[in-house]
Parts: sequence; structure tokens; C-alpha cells
Amino acid sequence: MTTDFPAGATAPPYCVQDRFSTNREAPLRQLLAWRDRLSHFLDVPVTRAQIARGFYGTIESYRSGDLTFMDCRTDAVSQTRTAARISTDALRNYVFHVVMEGTLETSTGLYPKRIATQTQPSIIALDLAQPMHMSRTDCRVLALFAPRALIETVLPEPEAVHGKLLHDHTPLARLIPGHLAHLCRALPRMSAAEGHDAIRTCTLLIAAAFGQQARLHGNARAAARAAAFASARRFIDENLHEAGLSPERVLVASPLSRPTLYRMFEYEGGLAAYIRNRRLAQAAEDLRGFPNKPVVEIAYGLGFASASDFNRAFKRAFDMSPLEFRHFSFAAPVFP
Repeated sequence: MTTDFPAGATAPPYCVQDRFSTNREAPLRQLLAWRDRLSHFLDVPVTRAQIARGFYGTIESYRSGDLTFMDCRTDAVSQTRTAARISTDALRNYVFHVVMEGTLETSTGLYPKRIATQTQPSIIALDLAQPMHMSRTDCRVLALFAPRALIETVLPEPEAVHGKLLHDHTPLARLIPGHLAHLCRALPRMSAAEGHDAIRTCTLLIAAAFGQQARLHGNARAAARAAAFASARRFIDENLHEAGLSPERVLVASPLSRPTLYRMFEYEGGLAAYIRNRRLAQAAEDLRGFPNKPVVEIAYGLGFASASDFNRAFKRAFDMSPLEFRHFSFAAPVFP
């Protein structure tokens, strides 16, 4: 999603525009063409019955530098980004999905899963470094892709908004529909510089609105809260391999009161669930990073009481056993 220009060269006179449509394919190839189009970062499960019905899908995309804006229309379809897929590629961007027509249901998190149902007008934040499963009805969705570094300039700890919906309860959020409408109308006629600025402005506006909703930025009190949240997350990550890591240990290490600390992790299913899911995520990294390390060593090294407990928890979170995950990670192609 990045366009590089040689030293001394100038940007093209317009944003890089591309249009894709399954209508160009024979009916039996349409859904497969959609799957192939997204295969560099998403899995699109298909059945013979779906293929036989044919599939309508279009993507109007505008790319300028490291930013991309897409206008997508599709029949009902499912799209998935699994932890196994994440382990095989280097895509770590953020994407904001805006439902313009239809309904979109997105599942995020490991266990318990979080389900967000979108109808017009609503926006969901997705971190491509974390798993998700999306089911669409016949719908139209706008998508803005941006690098992590840009989102982090306005949204501390942006990982925390993965799977969250933005509500239009604030003046800042209510500015977004107008900016999106402007993008849809004006991008085809904009120069590369104008297009980049317009996409960047809209992306930062959405990120700031998510931050305001989550109270992760703004005044000194909000900044202190965001810093304490970040500190608690770092403490957990630094102590994942300690068998005694527990909510009580995090509480002792944190300057926050018990109610405040627990409230911060409510969206993660609670502090205990967050610790368990971070251990499972680390286990997934270890399974790929240490291909010859026995699964039982990884399990005990991350504080699980037994191999069977670890296997059950891992399968519940990733829909496959640890050995299946390891096999998939090394069998799957690596995408740049």
C-alpha cells in the first residue's frame, strides 16, 4: 500500500486510482476473483453453492503514498484475518470501515469473542496486526487504510480500539460524514498532493474521534490515564512468562485503584481475560518463532497449568490446535 518515487522524481498528477469489478469475470469465476483480489491480506471462505450463484463486488481505490481510500460494494460475503495469516505477513496498518449501506458484523478478540454490528452510519476501527472475522450483507463500505505511525500520533495505545465502534455523540465525530462525502466526490479530480492531504485529514479526524470516545487523549487527566493504561499493558507483556502473573500482581504494580484498573480492561473481557489472551498471542508467536520447541514447553513457559489446558484454550481462541497453527504458519505463503 506504499508508493515510492525515485529521488528527483515528482508525484503523478493524480492519486493512483484503480477500479476492480467481478462483472468482468464469468459467473463461476466471480467470487473466486474477489477472493484472489483480497488474498494478500484476507482469507475469503467460499462454498460451491456461493460460487454457483455468482458474485457482485466492486472496489474503487485511491492510493497516495502510504494512505489508501476504498469504496467497496459487494453481495453478502465473509472475510477473515486469522492469527496464522498475521504470522506470515508484514501488514500492520490500521483500517477504518464505514458502513454506507447494508449491515456488517465483525468478530474480534481471542476469547471471549467481541461482536460489533454496524449499520449506517457507523465506523469500526481494525488493527491488521490482530485477528478479525467479518460478515457482510449486500452492502457498501468505505475503507481508509493508514500506517500505525500516523494513527499513533493522535491515538495513544491504538491497539485498544481494535473492534470498537465509533458513535456520533460528539461534535468531533459529527464532522466525519461531511469529510467522507467530500472524499467520495472530489478524489477523482484531486492531484496526488491534494488527495494525500484529504485522505490524511479524514483518517486523523476519525482516529481522534475514537481517542476522544475512549478518553485516551485530550487533557492532562486523560493523558495520565492513557499513560497508566500503557504502563499496565507493558507490565503484562514483560511478565507473560511468569507463572505468578495475575490481576493482583498487575494491581500491585499499578498506581491505579482496583476499580479504575478493572474498568480500563472491561472491553477486553476483564483483566484476567486480557492476560490469558496475551499469553495465547505470545504462544502463537513462539510456535512460529521456535519451530522445534515442543508445544508443552511453550505451554508451561507461559504459565498454563497443563498441556491439555493450553490446547483447549488455544483451539478456542484460534479455531485450530497449536500443532495445526504451526503447520499452517510454515505452509502458508509469505506476502510482502
